[in-house]
Amino acid sequence: MDTTVGESVSRTRQDCEPTMNLFRTKSIEQSIADADEPGRKLKRSLSTWDLMIMGVAVAVGAGIFSVGAKAAANFAGPAVTISFAVAAVTCALAIMCYAEFATAIPVAGSAYVFTYATMGEVLAWIIGWNLILELFTAAAVIAKYWGIYLSKVFGLMGVDMPPALTIGGVDLYWGAFLIVAVFTLLLVLGTKLSARVGNIFTLIKIGVVLFVIIVGFTYVNVANYTPFVPDSVPTAASDGANVLKQSFFGFLTGAVPAQYGTLGIFAGAALVFFAFIGFDVVATSAEEVKNPQKTLPRGIFGGLALVTLLYILVSLALTGMVPYTQLAEAESPTLTTAFEAVGNTDAAKVIAFGSLIGLTTVIMVLLMGLARVVLAMSRDGLLPRALSRTSDKHATPARLQIICGTAVALVAGLTNVDLLEEMINIGTLSAFVMVSLGILVLRKKRPDLKPAFRVPFGKVLPVVSAVLCLYLMTNLAVETWIFFAIWLVIGIAIYFSYGQRHSRLNEKFAEARSAVSGSGSASAGGSASDDEDDLSRV
Repeated sequence: MDTTVGESVSRTRQDCEPTMNLFRTKSIEQSIADADEPGRKLKRSLSTWDLMIMGVAVAVGAGIFSVGAKAAANFAGPAVTISFAVAAVTCALAIMCYAEFATAIPVAGSAYVFTYATMGEVLAWIIGWNLILELFTAAAVIAKYWGIYLSKVFGLMGVDMPPALTIGGVDLYWGAFLIVAVFTLLLVLGTKLSARVGNIFTLIKIGVVLFVIIVGFTYVNVANYTPFVPDSVPTAASDGANVLKQSFFGFLTGAVPAQYGTLGIFAGAALVFFAFIGFDVVATSAEEVKNPQKTLPRGIFGGLALVTLLYILVSLALTGMVPYTQLAEAESPTLTTAFEAVGNTDAAKVIAFGSLIGLTTVIMVLLMGLARVVLAMSRDGLLPRALSRTSDKHATPARLQIICGTAVALVAGLTNVDLLEEMINIGTLSAFVMVSLGILVLRKKRPDLKPAFRVPFGKVLPVVSAVLCLYLMTNLAVETWIFFAIWLVIGIAIYFSYGQRHSRLNEKFAEARSAVSGSGSASAGGSASDDEDDLSRV
């Protein structure tokens, strides 16, 4: 063996050292092959219509009745319409990157799988961990709200049904247990069955939203749109609590905490971005989609277009019905606040019913997305491999779905999860940033790939997407960033204590390292070049 070949083999051995190579990537071909592993594969049963409705199902929830009102009251005023538009554009740019990835790597796991193929294992773990944060927190928060809205619906019918029961001094939100149990069972029985049930609920809630828009516009007073962008108003910041509530951007720049104005529009966009989290969840279903190269882009963009139109119309009706200052006076402003202000109390019944139906399908899609992300991570050994087993009869991760449902029900039913609402947004946006940048890496590393959908204008839109997502992240509260940092520290600790050592890619590199060591000592066993080719395939 000459000196050059010896140095080459030495470098190869170093690359295979499992404790050092944290940025090792998993090939696209290996990800697709793993998705076909017997006993761990999912069934392709979803159509374009199913995906489109799934996106609408998870995006059009109670948020359309409450988040927009909060953003108008506390951040943007009538310009909340622009906030929705900014959030929609940001989401659309990121979803383009998701669509390109998903057509190139049509397997479960979404941003986690995409990051693993481009930026390496440790970053993939962080994104997967953040997706778990997003989906788990969202499912728990919304399950709890579902129980509260259920009690309101009973109340409107004259039935006193408290949202929580006190057992042994602990408040138990029974509604969260009920709804999570129902949809966990449906998801265990099959994705297609769950999609059919979700389609019915989604069509009902679209009808309710249209009713709200039509009736709301009959009360519009054009004078309420003025000023469209209210002047910036400073808010009190005399104690640490207020500092924690201000935006991270304001904290970094030393700006005095304020609301409204141009910055208020972006702060509102960061808040209403919660309303668009559904579309990255849709990408997690790539492995269960028929003809994903065509179905995924059509389903995702069709759903996004419909949701954006509904949000903008609702926000225009809301801010036209009553002055934003009147909404700001309410402790928790919602669409109901606006209808009560104009004297239409009957609409409250429709809104309460619509909120209940809206939340129902959101919970279903979030539970499904959570299980699919954990499934992908457990396939790779970063989480226990036993979690990735699928049932023979329904080809669903039944055991994992039950575990996820149980955990969500316990947290939603027994804890004050609404304190972590903004964690949903920061988890989503961090994934969007990595996927946007990952497209640039994918194109450079694999120019041979020809995905059915490509983000237009070369590198420009992925970069703009990443910048916009980062900026929206900085508009979230300081306390959200603190919680996020704690979550990341916990995740990194789990990775180094378990995931990194049990990674299947780690095992493959270790095996390849042994092969290189053995072949390096046998002159007739093959060339160093052959050894390196074997490792590159790993």
